[in-house]
Amino acid sequence: MSEATVADTRRLNAKPQDLTDAYGPPSNFLEIDVYDPQTVGVGRNRFTTYEVRMKTNLPIFKLKESCVRRRYSDFEWLKNELERDSKIVVPPLPGKALKRQLPFRGDEGIFEESFIEERRVGLEQFINRIAGHPLAQNERCLHMFLQEETIDRNYIPGKVRQ
Repeated sequence: MSEATVADTRRLNAKPQDLTDAYGPPSNFLEIDVYDPQTVGVGRNRFTTYEVRMKTNLPIFKLKESCVRRRYSDFEWLKNELERDSKIVVPPLPGKALKRQLPFRGDEGIFEESFIEERRVGLEQFINRIAGHPLAQNERCLHMFLQEETIDRNYIPGKVRQ
């Protein structure tokens, strides 16, 4: 009979971790925060904007830090562009809250603080799920959404080149 082979269970010679390894920047990171909601305008022209702040060291992004203001309709635009032009499954946005927009409500409707905070959390989850997807990171619309002051809705869809 042949001898049974035994798996080698010795540990690899790993170098000890030093302080720069332990507390240095992670190898690849992408952090996106949606914060500081501000309601502007009056009457039917009233809407809420959110600050979208991004920090990354991923080489695909030309800016390593950016901060832009976006409103809910801008997030809808991004979702529609990705659904139309990419092969990824796009997660849902937080709901439109149509009942909150009805006239003669006793509260502030879509401008109530608790609703704005709930929507902010939903938008932050949405943009982090999208931006974390490797295929979405190549889409020009995502780069424009995260890094351009204004969104050019007449842009030519396509991939970003590194």
